Amino acid sequence: MSPAPSWHLLTGEYPPQPGGVGDYSRLVALGLVRAGQEVHVWAPGEAGTRLEDGVTVHRVPALFTPVGLRRLARGLDGCPGPRRLLLQYVPHSFGLKAMNVPFCAWFAARRQEERWVFFHEVVYPWSARAPLKHQVLAGATRVMVRMVASAADRVFVSIPAWAEHLPSRARRHAELRPVPSNIPTDAPEAAVQAVRAKLGGERVVGHFGTYSSLIAEPLERVLVPLLRADSGRRALLLGRGGEAFRDSLTGRHPELASRLHAPGGLAPEDAAAHLRACDVLLQPFPDGVSARRGSVMAGLGLGMPIVTNSGHLTEPLWRELRPVALVDGAEPGPWTEAVDRLLTRPEERAALRERATRVYREHFALERTLEALLRPSPT
Repeated sequence: MSPAPSWHLLTGEYPPQPGGVGDYSRLVALGLVRAGQEVHVWAPGEAGTRLEDGVTVHRVPALFTPVGLRRLARGLDGCPGPRRLLLQYVPHSFGLKAMNVPFCAWFAARRQEERWVFFHEVVYPWSARAPLKHQVLAGATRVMVRMVASAADRVFVSIPAWAEHLPSRARRHAELRPVPSNIPTDAPEAAVQAVRAKLGGERVVGHFGTYSSLIAEPLERVLVPLLRADSGRRALLLGRGGEAFRDSLTGRHPELASRLHAPGGLAPEDAAAHLRACDVLLQPFPDGVSARRGSVMAGLGLGMPIVTNSGHLTEPLWRELRPVALVDGAEPGPWTEAVDRLLTRPEERAALRERATRVYREHFALERTLEALLRPSPT
């Protein structure tokens, strides 16, 4: 019997570097180690190799440049036995302004390993009305994804829409594997109650994210009237960018200053406790909720009632299984109505919590990802 291949996760970020893909990579690496696998991670950073919780982490300066790739190739070739290269594909993490065609050519030519790819993102959106530089970016990312997917022995996509951009053979064999939560799926009740005591409100509306303009604007349109409607409500703004968003809201709505709370960067365990302290999570997305949204996975994993919206990337399961309260469109009215309903009807909140927990466990949990990775490749 031939020996099992060692795993080599290739990623543009890895903790302590911040980022959802890095957090995901660490979860997968640790899960594979617990399953008895030999696991290496290759990521950018100051040169060095160290063992971290059973995972051999290799940092390579300028990893995705020609110099870095030569170092990576030497490192891979120095690992004995069969190897499996698992690329965490995010175009912007490869440098060259997300147009790193040379790296994709290197991957396509690399035949010494089994080559697996997990597509977290695929292409930059194309529009005939976009500036020329954006059209060039859209074209380059399409060339890149075809090069990588055509060479891969196995392909995973975080949402079904990504498979539409793959070449036909890869599209036929692409496996759907949503991302799990990258924070704990439980929190001590004492820690949860301590957070609520600090907030001092009767009802807590939370948001978890990075507060990009595409999300911050619709979030403000809904959050402000919700707070104005009830002086007992507090807003808990979690994630990187929460403090800046709080400050901008305070500048425009000074009367709400005392009810806007942003704790800043938190350890995963603390983030879980703060999320659990919320009564409802408010999560708007310009392209709709989907299984690629780590902020929603964090809430679902904790069994949180979530109000979010549908969009062109929203998969059917969100309507079929109803793990969230789903709103159509961006107008504030339906949003505030859905949140008000959950805040004033504890039985509906409890039912939504139960569905969220069950759907997460059955479809999104890390265990489902590990099962997919460790089962034999489909023929």
